[in-house]
Amino acid sequence: MGSWHTNQVIYQIYPKSFQDSNNDGIGDLKGIIERIPYLKSLGVTTIWLNPIYVSPQVDNGYDVSNYYTIDDKLGSMADMEVLIQRLHEQGMYLIMDFVMNHTSDQHPWFKDAVQNPKGLYRDYYLWANSKDGGYPNNWGSFFGGSVWSRDPGKTKQYYFHLFDSHMPDLNWNNPEVRNSMLEIAKYWVNKGIDGLRLDAFIHIDKADFDQNVPNGSDEPVVAEEFYAHLPKVQPYLKQFCSQLRAIKPDLFIIGEAASASPELLAEYSRPTNGECDAVITFRSLVDKIPQPDSELPLTYQPKQLDVEGMKQQLATIEAKLAGISLPVLYWSNHDMARLASRYASKCYRLQSLKCLATMLYLQRGIPIIYYGEEIGMDNLKLDQPIDFNDLTVTDFYGKAMQQGYTHSEVMQMLNQTHKIPARGSMRWNQQQNNAGFSEHTPWLSGKIHLVDVATEEDDADSLLNFYRSLIKIKRTELFTSGTEIIKNTPQGIYQFVRRLGKSAVVVTCNLTDQSIEIPMIKNTSTRFAEGKIRMLEDTVSYGPWAFTIKDILED
Repeated sequence: MGSWHTNQVIYQIYPKSFQDSNNDGIGDLKGIIERIPYLKSLGVTTIWLNPIYVSPQVDNGYDVSNYYTIDDKLGSMADMEVLIQRLHEQGMYLIMDFVMNHTSDQHPWFKDAVQNPKGLYRDYYLWANSKDGGYPNNWGSFFGGSVWSRDPGKTKQYYFHLFDSHMPDLNWNNPEVRNSMLEIAKYWVNKGIDGLRLDAFIHIDKADFDQNVPNGSDEPVVAEEFYAHLPKVQPYLKQFCSQLRAIKPDLFIIGEAASASPELLAEYSRPTNGECDAVITFRSLVDKIPQPDSELPLTYQPKQLDVEGMKQQLATIEAKLAGISLPVLYWSNHDMARLASRYASKCYRLQSLKCLATMLYLQRGIPIIYYGEEIGMDNLKLDQPIDFNDLTVTDFYGKAMQQGYTHSEVMQMLNQTHKIPARGSMRWNQQQNNAGFSEHTPWLSGKIHLVDVATEEDDADSLLNFYRSLIKIKRTELFTSGTEIIKNTPQGIYQFVRRLGKSAVVVTCNLTDQSIEIPMIKNTSTRFAEGKIRMLEDTVSYGPWAFTIKDILED
């Protein structure tokens, strides 16, 4: 817990969408290099890049066909080396996404596995025979349909893919696979990167393929109990991480464990286990559907923040990780809708975004800010279901239309909740074409909410300048090293106390559109306050999305 990464503020960049330097509509490494001064001025200290390897782009880079080369649409190895050097010159760090569960079906390993069923690379992937003339079992893919697809070669076997059918899963039971992935990671560590984000590491062990989900149906069903958090995940992870740390002891390894419970977060990040330094779970975000439609899948029905549920979940995570590791604090990433689309108040948009950032990022943990979040970017508005390139969207759209929803209503739900519209291009200014991202039409286009960096630079009250101030506060020792207690407060109020030595601060946030009255905390001095706040005799009234940061004075 004393490593360099414990006081970092991470900024996640989706390379295709950040800055296009050669005007082909696709962001690139040179574009990121151009924007290092902006990143430095924001106050972030570590950059996390989504995948930049050679890829057919079936899943925007998470389908890797060559791990040792930069995709030429994104730049060159020389560009990558310059990026690493320039960030280091600014005292900043770089984390790369490492796709370890699967490859592209265009990877030479898979091509050889198909062409040579008795060859070395066949066992790099997972194969099974048909069962009763159908799929080997009824396990469902996260991307819709079965986890099984027919061998495109001469055999009658099926190969396993937890995600898209063009992304076959690797067989981590094969020591050659483990060694090959380790060598790839070593290559990048030796290039000078500072950390790795381990994509989908929780899936590298699978159950016996003879098992079906006992739901009385042959229809594919997502069943994580058969392919997530299984017994061999931690031994494989420990072996992988320990060998990387043998060549770079201070390498920051952050794992993506989307479905991890607080208990599993502790196991994956316990220092004595020698695995991850910190772990991302999607379960830290808790929301609810105000009026669910029982005839539709819940996935794309509009949600709102469940303040009480999140209060309980974050308190549990804090308790489970105390003395072990730091929680990872984030509101958005490339796999979910943007904060402004997901949770911002319709009536108090700017105020709510400031309040939400304060409530989360000043807690104990490592913040990850998704590019554009600091200016209030929301999801793009796409026009048609096909624009999402997602089987689950097609299914949802069809069912919703059958239930009598209009096209406009269904698209509004999808645009508000889906991950693809969260990947729109960064908005730099209003003067240039495509908001300064590119002279060419961006690779992903749609209607947008008009926000941009240049406009907010000149506005002292803007979200951008607020994020700058908040990051400065976060990087003080009290907020990087202090303990935390989440208080039991009235519904809608999120309050926590940070302590370090004799210093203590209480952060209070009203996460609703209504005014809420709470007991007054005596002997405090206001460091920061925003929103309508009224001091009464023994209570304080916090207006909609109002928040304070107060120093607690000693008696």
